[in-house]
Amino acid sequence: MRIRLRLILIASVAACAPMLPEVPPVGAVARTRDPAPAATAPASPADAPAAVPVVVDQAGFDGWKQGFLTRHGGARRADYERELDGLTPDPSVIRLDRNQPEFSRPAGTYVQSAASATRIAQGRARTDRVPWEVVQRFGVPTEILVSIWGNESAFGAVQGDYDVIRSLATLAYDGRRRDWAEGELKNALDIVLDGRRDRAGLKGSWAGAMGQTQFMPDAYLRLGVDQSGDGKVDIWGSDADALASAANLLARAGWKPGQSWGYEVILPAGFDYAEAEGPRHTWREWARRGVTLARDGAPNAAEAQEEAVILLPQGARGPAFLALPNHFVIRRYNNSVSYALAIGLTADGIAGRPGLVATWPDDAPLSRDQRIGAQAALTRLGFDTQGVDGVIGANTRAALRRWQVANGRLADGYLTADLADELIRRAS
Repeated sequence: MRIRLRLILIASVAACAPMLPEVPPVGAVARTRDPAPAATAPASPADAPAAVPVVVDQAGFDGWKQGFLTRHGGARRADYERELDGLTPDPSVIRLDRNQPEFSRPAGTYVQSAASATRIAQGRARTDRVPWEVVQRFGVPTEILVSIWGNESAFGAVQGDYDVIRSLATLAYDGRRRDWAEGELKNALDIVLDGRRDRAGLKGSWAGAMGQTQFMPDAYLRLGVDQSGDGKVDIWGSDADALASAANLLARAGWKPGQSWGYEVILPAGFDYAEAEGPRHTWREWARRGVTLARDGAPNAAEAQEEAVILLPQGARGPAFLALPNHFVIRRYNNSVSYALAIGLTADGIAGRPGLVATWPDDAPLSRDQRIGAQAALTRLGFDTQGVDGVIGANTRAALRRWQVANGRLADGYLTADLADELIRRAS
C-alpha cells in the first residue's frame, strides 16, 4: 500500500497508493531536495523493499522530541507533550522513506502497475461516485479524481493503518526532511487537540498521508472540504468529502479546465535530448522542431497556447511526453514524474482514450547503494545533485545531463544500473 502528498500553496498531502503504486506534496508527501518527497508506501508485501536493518536510538529520539516541543510547542506545549508521551520511533517508516517506489523503480514498471487495465476498469465502474457538483465547482475532470482515488487508496480500501503522529515524529527524528515533518507533526497534533479527529482514528500511510485521497495534515486543515454537509471533513469515511478535497487541492494548485495533462509524442531524428525537462515551448515551437503527437492530431486551441515540456521518464529508449501545465499540477499532489504520468494515463484509460504507442524498456531497478552512489559520484565529479538522499528526482537528472553532455553521451538524464556503476567507478 502506498502513500503521498504535500502542497505548497504548497499544501501537503503525502501518500500511499496501493499497487497500487505509491505516495507524498500539495497535497503530498514531502520532498526536500530532488523534487521527487510527496511520499508513498509500498502497495503490497511483494512490492516492499528488502528488509534493511534500521537502528534507532531512543535517547536520541527523546532528545529530538524535547527540541520539537521547544521549537513548536508554544501555548500547547503541555498538550503536545502529553500526546507524544511514551512514543517510540518506527524503524519501518525510516526504511520505507528510503525506498519510495516512484523514485526507485524504472518509470515504466511503476506506471504500468499503477495504470493497469484492472485499475482502469475499476475506475470506470466508479465514475458515478464523483458528485457532479464537485466537477462543476472545481473544474477537475471526473477521470482525474477517480484516478487519484484509485492510485492513492484503491478507492478507499487501502488507507494505511500507521499512527500518523508516530510516523511523522519518526520522519522528523530521522532528519532527511525534518522541517517538513515537524510542521506536519504539529498539524497532526492540532487535528487531534481541536477535536477534528480522535487520535485512534488518525491513521494513514507510513509517510503520514491520510484518508481515501491521502492528504497530509496541512492539506487536510487548509484544503479539506465538507462536501456531505455534516459539519466535518471526513476524508476517511466519506467518498464525497475525499473527492471534493482532492478537487479543491488541484484547483488551488492551478488546474486548467478543458485541458489535458499532456500527450505522448514522437521525437524527430537528431532531437537534442538535453532539452528534456528543460525549456518550455508552445506546441507551435515544438512542432517546428519536428515533434509530433504519437497518435497524430494536435493539442486543442487552449493547450496549443500553453508552454509545455518534453519528458523522457525512461530515457531516449522509452516513451516521450509533452507535459502541459496540468501535469505539473498533479505533481503538486506528489512531486514525482512517474506518479503524475500514472495518474494521467490512468485517467486517459478511464475516459476511453487509447494507450501508449511506444513500449517501456525492461530496465532493472536501481538499488539504494546505486542511487546514493551515483549522486555522490556526480557531485564529486563536479556535477552537483543538490543532495545525496537516494531519491532520483529533477536535480539529479539535471546533474546527470550535464555530465552526459560533458562526456559526449546522449544527454537524456536517465540513470540506468550500468551507468550508476560506471559513475561510481569513475568517482572512486
